[in-house]
Amino acid sequence: GSGDGQGQILQRFPEKDWEDNPFPQGIELFCQPSGWQLFTERNPPTFFVAVLTDINSERHYCACFTFWEAIESTQPQSHPRNGEEEEEEPSSPVQPTQLFAPKSLVLVSRLDHAEVFRNSLGLIYTIYVDGLGVSLENVIGNLLTCTIPITGGAQ
Repeated sequence: GSGDGQGQILQRFPEKDWEDNPFPQGIELFCQPSGWQLFTERNPPTFFVAVLTDINSERHYCACFTFWEAIESTQPQSHPRNGEEEEEEPSSPVQPTQLFAPKSLVLVSRLDHAEVFRNSLGLIYTIYVDGLGVSLENVIGNLLTCTIPITGGAQ
């Protein structure tokens, strides 16, 4: 009714925690700092990196790429007039309202490479929205097997 909602994890890679790098609990809470809300217009995609510190004082860089997907709402729109809500005519059909819901792609890493994160999440987003028919599991697997040189160190 109010357009406020709660984040939900739809898919994650890997599906089970790695022993040395557990899945951050409550990650869906920080993806939308203003809350999970529906909008009547499509917002442009956003990107930010947050740093989470675990119980061992180790940093985890969480890159978040958020875009908005169209959803259908069957709730009628009411247009207030002079501070009063307009009553609906019972015989009028319910017109669906076009609403947009946020969807976030999140990459968690111990390395601080914001530009690599932005490019990787941008690639996943492009494949998803363009419906290129490529398995996201394969794309993510290929991204995870890439070697990224550490500044000043060996690969």
